[in-house]
Amino acid sequence: MTQPPRALTAPLLALAALASLSACATKVPDRVGKEAKTPTEHFAMRAEPMDTEVRLAVHAQGLSANQAAALAQFVSDWSDSGGGTITLRSPTGGADAGAAAHITDGARAFLIEQGVPADHIQVVSYDAHGEPAPILRIGYSAYRAIVPSCGKTWTNISHSASNDVQPNFGCSVTANMAAQIADPADLAHPRQMTPGDATRRVNMLDKYRKGQVTSSEKDDQAKGVVSDAIK
Repeated sequence: MTQPPRALTAPLLALAALASLSACATKVPDRVGKEAKTPTEHFAMRAEPMDTEVRLAVHAQGLSANQAAALAQFVSDWSDSGGGTITLRSPTGGADAGAAAHITDGARAFLIEQGVPADHIQVVSYDAHGEPAPILRIGYSAYRAIVPSCGKTWTNISHSASNDVQPNFGCSVTANMAAQIADPADLAHPRQMTPGDATRRVNMLDKYRKGQVTSSEKDDQAKGVVSDAIK
């Protein structure tokens, strides 16, 4: 029997080894790369606009005690939601235009008294179409955090050969984050920057030009050491 040349033996053995390895390799499904996500991506929260409104009956004597209490709670909720623009929709063309104007002025003054800046309040009118009991509508727009519905069905997490993302992993984490966000509007857009401290900036620049220390003085109460005593 004719033997193959010795020079070709090594390449042939290498090719045979590669062929055997490729035969044993498992092809990764294309869907794994396309569908696999991190838990925060799988259950991403989003901000959804939400209108909040309180309706006050028009009284000739102005705000009642119940209406004042409702407005105080309204201001508290408004402050917690980020403090946007509050709109007072005053009825026109109703049974008593004078009473409507009176309660609108009273409500605006009460809002300012409760701490709402005057430039955050706007007054507009709407046609009441001659209603005998027109309503003063006070509202603002805010956001609420929305999390996809999950946790209803579970799969066997021991069967993970396909490397798929488990359908509920990350659900509770995202839901807890959404519940703890003080202002869901932060999910929709960044907050406006507050004005800088001009006085502080001038003082620091003056010290910098003079070569003086610009950092704050050290507080002795902030000093501390780690004790190595055995207790």
